[in-house]
Amino acid sequence: SAVVLPERSVTGLYHFAILLPDRKELGIALARLIEHGIAIGHGDHAVSEALYLSDPDGNGIEMYADRPRSTWQRDREGNYVMTTTAVDIEGLLEEAGDERKTSLPNDTIIGHIHLHVSDLKEAKAFYTDVLGFDIVGNYAGMSALFVSAGGYHHHIGLNIWAGRNAPPKPTNASGLDYYTVVLPHQEELDLVANRVKHAGYSIKETENSFRVKDPVSGAYITFVI
Repeated sequence: SAVVLPERSVTGLYHFAILLPDRKELGIALARLIEHGIAIGHGDHAVSEALYLSDPDGNGIEMYADRPRSTWQRDREGNYVMTTTAVDIEGLLEEAGDERKTSLPNDTIIGHIHLHVSDLKEAKAFYTDVLGFDIVGNYAGMSALFVSAGGYHHHIGLNIWAGRNAPPKPTNASGLDYYTVVLPHQEELDLVANRVKHAGYSIKETENSFRVKDPVSGAYITFVI
């Protein structure tokens, strides 16, 4: 009974983002996608260069490489300056040259996730006041909020592009059920858990983790060390 829903119709996953270690690896990945006939979108965001695609179940995927952190700029409000212009596709392919790989490099990670949420004000309260992420992009004009830890340009993107008060995805729909946040030590885990409980959210605890449901995306978040 599984279903693939129309784009931007429910809360939950907009895309997950695969961070490649450098521009050359992004070029190699681009060449592989082209050779397999995969439809690709792209965006140069100033802090990074990104490719966009969807998997067969309709889940959004971004593959990207960051520019050096020293080149990232913030505006007067402290938001990272991010743009959406065309990626230099030919430059990426030149970077890759004739090199091809059948797998991603070992130091590939999930760089960020981007979620459709039902309310940005509630999302801001939950992700910053309760969970403790920093605001790095309050983009009211595009109905989005970016948060992160450690000064990164964003670990979690939040938007209302599926509509304010969009419903959560049905349990039999493709999309995101949960994701995991890794904290540095037990003390930090206890601090976050106590803030979540104090804010009135129900959590499920084990010795080295806890789980809470995100009220605005419908996904569960597991915190571990």
